[in-house]
Amino acid sequence: MDLISLKNIINAFLYSGIGLIVLGISCYVFDRLTPGELWKEIGEKNNMSLAITAAAMILGMSIIIAAAIHS
Repeated sequence: MDLISLKNIINAFLYSGIGLIVLGISCYVFDRLTPGELWKEIGEKNNMSLAITAAAMILGMSIIIAAAIHS
């Protein structure tokens, strides 16, 4: 059993690419569901509560995507 094979490397890149696409789509949907402009509120107005909420959403989606890929 060869742990590092071309098939495993291709699968890793494929699944991580799909995971990044799903995470990007979920960030876009979250941005559309929240009132106002998300990045303007975080960057210019320093809205810390919105930044924490966005970070929690990103971490939650990342855990869900990782669990889906792992199983």
